[in-house]
Amino acid sequence: MPVPHARDRVTIRPAALLCSVAGLMLPAAALAQQATTDVPADIRVIGHRDPEGLLPDQTEPRAVSAISADFIGKQAPTLNAFQLVGLLPGANVASSDPYGLSTSSSLTLRGLGQDEIAVLLEGAPQNDIGYFYAYPSQFADPANVRQIALAQGSTDIDAPTVVGAGGLMALTLDDPRSTRQGSADLSLGSHGLRRVFVRADTGPIAGSAVKAFLSYSNTRADNWRGAGYDTRQHVDAKLLAEWGNGNRASLALSYNDANSSSYPSPTLAEWQAQGRGFNYDARYQAGATTYWRLYRAPFRNLYASAPVHLVLGDRWSFDGTSYLQFGYGNSPYGTQLSTTGNFLGVEELADPIALPGARDGVATVMGNYTGDQMRVGQVGTLRWQAGAHRIMAGLWFDYGTDRVTQTYTAVDAEGRPADRWGYRSKAIRTADGRLLAYENQRTVTVTKSAFLADSIALGERLTIDIGVKGVGLLRNGRNYLPGPQTRVRRDSFTVLPRAALRYAIDDRQQVFANITTNFRPPNEFTLYDSYDGGVVSTRGTAALKNEYSVSQELGYRYIGPSLSASITGFHYDFRNRQLATVVDNGGAQVNTTLNAGGQHSYGIDAEIDYRPARGVSVYVSGEYLRARLDDDLPVGDDTLPTRGKHAVSSPTLQIGGGGTYDDGRLFGSVAGKYVGRQYATFLNDESIPGYATVDLAIGVHLADWFGGKRTDLRLNAINVTDPHVLAGVQAVTANAREAVGRGGTIVPGQAPAYYIAGGAAVTATVSRSF
Repeated sequence: MPVPHARDRVTIRPAALLCSVAGLMLPAAALAQQATTDVPADIRVIGHRDPEGLLPDQTEPRAVSAISADFIGKQAPTLNAFQLVGLLPGANVASSDPYGLSTSSSLTLRGLGQDEIAVLLEGAPQNDIGYFYAYPSQFADPANVRQIALAQGSTDIDAPTVVGAGGLMALTLDDPRSTRQGSADLSLGSHGLRRVFVRADTGPIAGSAVKAFLSYSNTRADNWRGAGYDTRQHVDAKLLAEWGNGNRASLALSYNDANSSSYPSPTLAEWQAQGRGFNYDARYQAGATTYWRLYRAPFRNLYASAPVHLVLGDRWSFDGTSYLQFGYGNSPYGTQLSTTGNFLGVEELADPIALPGARDGVATVMGNYTGDQMRVGQVGTLRWQAGAHRIMAGLWFDYGTDRVTQTYTAVDAEGRPADRWGYRSKAIRTADGRLLAYENQRTVTVTKSAFLADSIALGERLTIDIGVKGVGLLRNGRNYLPGPQTRVRRDSFTVLPRAALRYAIDDRQQVFANITTNFRPPNEFTLYDSYDGGVVSTRGTAALKNEYSVSQELGYRYIGPSLSASITGFHYDFRNRQLATVVDNGGAQVNTTLNAGGQHSYGIDAEIDYRPARGVSVYVSGEYLRARLDDDLPVGDDTLPTRGKHAVSSPTLQIGGGGTYDDGRLFGSVAGKYVGRQYATFLNDESIPGYATVDLAIGVHLADWFGGKRTDLRLNAINVTDPHVLAGVQAVTANAREAVGRGGTIVPGQAPAYYIAGGAAVTATVSRSF
């Protein structure tokens, strides 16, 4: 290993300071564990942070970027993790809400969607077990996050996840502080924003090596367009014990209780006709199904993670993470039911059902699409240093259940649902007391994985990594609806080899290369039959193949006293490429996937962090991406001529830029992003143009006037240019307009749906430590 520069030998090096002042590049080692390996994290610097000496050498043989607590602390306090990483190379963020409170958002990396991106919080997986989505509005409060690290092209071999072709996002919570103290933030903003955040740190508990923090936040904001409002209550906590020579164990908890607005996603024709006026109705009218209260999504989630690091001797160490998750939520919608002519699966209901408020045998009701999940798991890794070899071996086990129902709830004369949560006990029943459901199923997912890797140091400059991971995934499910299908089962096993190398040209320059394999199984929805009018409209199957990909990276990085830079070339080759979309399932918008066959992509990511003067940092990132489909797309009994077409949601060009300033009294930041054209159909017959956004922040440190305790005033302006644009593709389709297949069949078009970009917003925040 090269000898660190003198600029790296600093006395105070909290992990939050191991990034640039902009906090936008992380030349660090492990994503999830880096923040725990330095001196205590509770060291706080009030005011100016000297950017020199804060960038240690990067040893990862892959592309890695990050944002740190320094950068996060300058942004609007409500922004979610997807919005916060928007400046990083390859990160294409589409958010329907400027404050990040709505679940209507998406993230793609190098053109790969959020169901391809592994997300970890304190080492525990955050992706949905059924559809592999991650929901950033449910993550920890940004004020408690030390860093968000982003590996754009691969995951760690010991990461507990079955997706990762799109990379890895790892969130690390701040450690409890070493002294007893408290802090509070109060934010007010446009669109009726009100937010309060309080945190208490215990310091050493009863003189022991154990310390903890507990925080609570409460947020409310009106919809920035249309009627409605969002509420969010959130609790984070962390208990930490450190002893001996680097041993540590912690327990992190994150609880979220939110009632979020679901912004409607227009087609291109609807956008051109109505623009931002495309919203749900502000007032209820009898018989209408577009009243805003029928589309508010309540969710409750609890995440618990217990990572541990044990030093077992000079050559042995153990890292393990146990985790537990509970979640329940409803994604409701407005629809109508008749008292007669209903079906339960393939069974026609002979007797009419009771519908409160029915007129002429028809009533407006709230359709519920509910998910009730539980997940528990454990990953353990044993490491052994044997001369030039650093060998690691480990196991991962994950067990999860997912109960999905699509039921109906009565609505009163003012359009208010009798139960917004969609509980089965309160849903509409058949005449003989059974649950009236369009969909009713329970899936058990069991994941088992073993991995083995060796990192070989050949001299002081060259390191070669090799490894292999085997993943077995079993889904067992039951369909509770009457019909030909009762039980489903899908079992698969995938072997994922990988290799990488890193060569230190000198103590400032490095080159690296890697080859990684990934897979993604079909989501659980594809296993089950769907019914329409008492017949099977779509037959579930366990025969769909896993997506499999091989990716390569070749990169160079430079770390200097005032300039750091990296450039990475990448290439992907996919088989059975699975693309996330949304389908209408009985009125509910349900996440599903389409098999696009083969796809290959290549491109370049680059980023530069320049510190020209004391307290000043400038950051620029960019990506060029060429993503093309390799196969024609089967549609019915024909195929569409999609070979050679652009992949959807894969902009060719993205450019980001930003900077920060902090002179010890005044501070501020600017962040801008340009995202190029995005295609919305496999046939490339519809797309949205490129767009740009700009965020600004300005603040003042007032600690000198208030007893030396951290006291900051901050003003954030989100999306200040307020472009009226579509930010991304919410639901892709095969073709938007009528087309002719290879066999001469006329294939009707289906319009894609889009995210309307969130509008401008301004927040003012006062922060105080006690």
